[in-house]
Amino acid sequence: MIAAGIDIGSRSIELVLLDGDRILDVRRQDTTFDPLRQCQRLLEGVSWDTLAATGYGRKLFSERWGGDTLTEIRAHAAGARFLHPEARTVLDIGGQDTKAVAMNEAGRVVKFEMNDRCAAGTGKFLEFMATGLQIPLAEFGTYALSGARGVEISSMCTVFAETEATSLMARGVPGPDIARALHMSIVTRSASMLRRVGVVPPVVFTGGVARNPCVVALMGQILDCPLVVPENPDHVGALGAALHALS
Repeated sequence: MIAAGIDIGSRSIELVLLDGDRILDVRRQDTTFDPLRQCQRLLEGVSWDTLAATGYGRKLFSERWGGDTLTEIRAHAAGARFLHPEARTVLDIGGQDTKAVAMNEAGRVVKFEMNDRCAAGTGKFLEFMATGLQIPLAEFGTYALSGARGVEISSMCTVFAETEATSLMARGVPGPDIARALHMSIVTRSASMLRRVGVVPPVVFTGGVARNPCVVALMGQILDCPLVVPENPDHVGALGAALHALS
């Protein structure tokens, strides 16, 4: 039986096709202002026996294509557990929200924290700051890794943090040092969320920001434990949806 799982996020849409315990295909599209049209593009030429959706647009998707829905918390927990059966803690940082999830030994979600009220501590924050420093987003993490300690960004508000960064640049602080401080502000906030749910290694890092090497490195340091980053961290929610469709 082939299951399709789709994750309609604020920045991107991911699709995973699953045949039992074998991943057949993974696809991605930007969400844009017409997410249903983007979903249609993802599904072109795809056949499935069962279907489930997660993410911000899951209800709209279900109304159009049918299938079951599930929360992002459950989807990322299920996907992380499938890829790493030993997983007990999940950190998901996406385009516009951050989620910290704790699971018991059986893989059931027992506690979670979620920040979805503003862009602070999310991929959108990094995107905004990369633009301000005139660094391509794909290179921002590597750029920040070369920064030195000692610089701090006190505000997590995107607007105020940009003001702080601009002030630091005007004082001659090197760009990589500012970039590192911006990354550390995200890491500190996310680590606090993880500690509130309880950190039990291994911590599986999912979502698009898991592709940022500086966030991964700093998070490992502040938690004092290594992070497990799946091969396709931004597809873990869609994988969890596909698993749900099979259940």
